[in-house]
Amino acid sequence: MDGNALSWRPRCSPRSRSNMQPRDRLTPKEFTVAGLVWEGLTNREIARSLGTTEQVVKNYLRSTFDKLGLWSRLELALYVAAHGGANWRGLAPPPGEPPAQAKLQGAP
Repeated sequence: MDGNALSWRPRCSPRSRSNMQPRDRLTPKEFTVAGLVWEGLTNREIARSLGTTEQVVKNYLRSTFDKLGLWSRLELALYVAAHGGANWRGLAPPPGEPPAQAKLQGAP
């Protein structure tokens, strides 16, 4: 093993991680994508609204499924609905950037 592997430490202790809610383990992008799935957007629509590719969206979904112990978009949508759906509409967009739904409707 090299020295880097020996010096690696988790960002939080196992104890604090075990107290985290599964959704708290999601990155901001995963959280946003989950909310957009709950709203009924397709991978293509999500990719367009985030300015990325469908493959990147699929990667976010795969990671989200793993973190939440889910297998499908339907399970994800049900999970989001059971955990405050409207609060999952995504984190605040960067300053000057319209919300994802506005982008899809052609807002500037």
